[in-house]
Amino acid sequence: MNLTPGAVRSSSQSKQGFTLIEVLVALGIVAIALMAGLRSTDALSRNAARQSTQWLAQICAENEFSRLRLSRQVPPVGESSASCLQADLDLQVNLSVQVTPNPNFRRVDARVVQRSGSDSTPLLQLSTVLGRY
Repeated sequence: MNLTPGAVRSSSQSKQGFTLIEVLVALGIVAIALMAGLRSTDALSRNAARQSTQWLAQICAENEFSRLRLSRQVPPVGESSASCLQADLDLQVNLSVQVTPNPNFRRVDARVVQRSGSDSTPLLQLSTVLGRY
């Protein structure tokens, strides 16, 4: 096939690049996808931090339950609190001991809060029943 110079010119002129609108639409789609990925990554990071903080709070609550068990006495009814420092977090365990229908057992609720200045953020609440030894 013999192509003339005019024929080559007309076929190259019929091929056009992307228009400005098409490029802007493509950039908009990419920007939305990147923002969705960024939000997802941020949510995963916050969830991981919250999970590790709750794990440390659970350690504090379990330590207080163990302390009460090791005392080998029925804990007195009432409220008490203990400070717990875990991984540079200033946590406070608030214990609430209540009577049960059976006088040989006491219900113990542990509420763990994170102290920061005058604020305290609740992190975890655990309950158990302790009996006479």
